[in-house]
Amino acid sequence: MIEAQTFDFLNKLVQNNDRDWFLEHKTEYEQAQKNVISFAGEILKLLAQIDPSVNADLDPKKCVLRIYRDIRFSKDKTPYKNNFGINFKTGYADADLGYYVHVQPDHSFVGGGYWMPPGDQLKKIRQEIDYNGANLKSIITDASFINDFSKFDQQDQLKNNPKGYEPDHEFINLLKLKSFAATHPLSNQDLMHKNSAQKIVGYLRKILPLNNFLNQALH
Repeated sequence: MIEAQTFDFLNKLVQNNDRDWFLEHKTEYEQAQKNVISFAGEILKLLAQIDPSVNADLDPKKCVLRIYRDIRFSKDKTPYKNNFGINFKTGYADADLGYYVHVQPDHSFVGGGYWMPPGDQLKKIRQEIDYNGANLKSIITDASFINDFSKFDQQDQLKNNPKGYEPDHEFINLLKLKSFAATHPLSNQDLMHKNSAQKIVGYLRKILPLNNFLNQALH
């Protein structure tokens, strides 16, 4: 579970996002990071039990994203993220596809799928929707999926039809999607509960069929 001290550190970081403060509070950061790595390990063991493509022996430290921001091309020059991200890749090796847990005070969430795939991979996913869109539709219209990820089909879409597809295509709304990510909000209390890892994996279990569809498209 995520400890209260981890949220406390992130809250203070929002108010003091500069290098000097961060270095003075490096011990607090390291404690928070250690907590998140431990939490990632809990999730990893459970997730590997439901998705064989997830490596249960992976060092959970490798799943936790860096807190340092790349500010080279950003107008926002604050050096640190105000969150911890935990990423579990699955399936197709060259795709940023899998499961994700976002730890941020009052803005945490769990998710999965594929956010904004590059053009070549988006083309493959659209081809799979063209051939097998009924499968994707059955996944995202399942009552349990809708209950947790109701806005899946309201993500960024093309204004016009993608090239090669007619406006009367049975799955045109899915073909217009530019992203295939499912997310569910988490409260601070959700993450601080002793069974938080199990609860999160419960959500990820519902994302597994989506990831399987996307991996099939990319192979």
